[in-house]
Amino acid sequence: MIPTFVIFLREGIEASMIVAILLAYLDKVGQRRHFRDVFIGVGAALALVSVGGISAFLLISRYSGSRTQVIFETATYLAAAAALTYMTFWMQRHSRTMTSDLQHRSDQALEGHSRFGLGVLSFTSVGREGIETMVFTLAIVFASSRQSAAPVHSRWLLLGALLGISVALVIAFMIYKAGARINLKRFFQVLGVILMIFAAGLLADAVENLQQLGWITFGTKQVWSTQGALSESSAFGDVLHSLVGYADHPTVLQLFVWAGFLLICGSLYVANGRRPNRLTKTEPTSAAQSNGRLKTTAL
Repeated sequence: MIPTFVIFLREGIEASMIVAILLAYLDKVGQRRHFRDVFIGVGAALALVSVGGISAFLLISRYSGSRTQVIFETATYLAAAAALTYMTFWMQRHSRTMTSDLQHRSDQALEGHSRFGLGVLSFTSVGREGIETMVFTLAIVFASSRQSAAPVHSRWLLLGALLGISVALVIAFMIYKAGARINLKRFFQVLGVILMIFAAGLLADAVENLQQLGWITFGTKQVWSTQGALSESSAFGDVLHSLVGYADHPTVLQLFVWAGFLLICGSLYVANGRRPNRLTKTEPTSAAQSNGRLKTTAL
C-alpha cells in the first residue's frame, strides 16, 4: 500500500502541475478555447497508459510461476529502478525551468495555429508520467505478489494508489485555487530519497531473479537468514520488503547492490542539491503563479 501511495502521490502531483501550467498559461494569454485540446490530450494519455498497463499485467499473468514470468518481472524491476533514478535526478535538475519550458512549447503550438500541437504537448507530458507510473506499479505488484496472497495484496496496493492520487489532486487544488504555500522543492527532495530506496529494493529483487535464473552465478552465498524471526511473506515483512527492499535471506550480491546503489546515488543526489543554481533569472514555480494566483515556495 505505501509504495503505491508514494508513487501515485509523486507522479500525480507532477502530472497535475503540468496540466495546471498549461491551463493557467492559456488562460493568461486569452486562449481558454484551447482548454479542450489539453483535456483531450490528457484523456488520451491516461486511456493509453491504462490499457497498456492492464494488458501487460494480464498477459504476464498467463505465465504465472513460469520462467517467462521471472524474466519479465526482472526486466520490469530493472526498467522501474532505472526510471525512478532518472526521474529523481531529472526533477532535481529541471524543476526550476519546467514552467518556462512548457510555456515556450505552448507558444510554438499557438503560433503555428495548431490545436493538434497542444493536444500532443499535453499527451506527451502527461503520458510520460503515466508510463513511469505504469512501470513502477507493475514492478511493485510483481514484487509484492511473491510475498503475500494475491487478493489481499492487490486490494491494499489499489487502495494505496487511490489514496495517493486523491491526495495529489487535493494538493494540486490547494496550490492552484487556495494559494497555499507549499515548499515543493523540499517535497520532491523527500520523495526523491524515498523513491531511491524503492529503486534499491527493486534492483535487489532483480539480482535475486537473475541468480535464480542462473544468469548470474557469483555472489550467491547467503549472508543471513531471518526467516524464522521475520519472514518476507508476513504482513510486516512484506511492508519492509516493499519499502526498503528487506530480504529474509539475502545473498552477498543482493546486499552489495542494494547498499552500493544507495551509497552512490545518495551521494550524487546530495552533491547535486548543494550545487549553486546557475539560472540567471528566477522561474515561477507553477502555472498559477504565472497569472498571479499562486504563492508557492520556489522549487
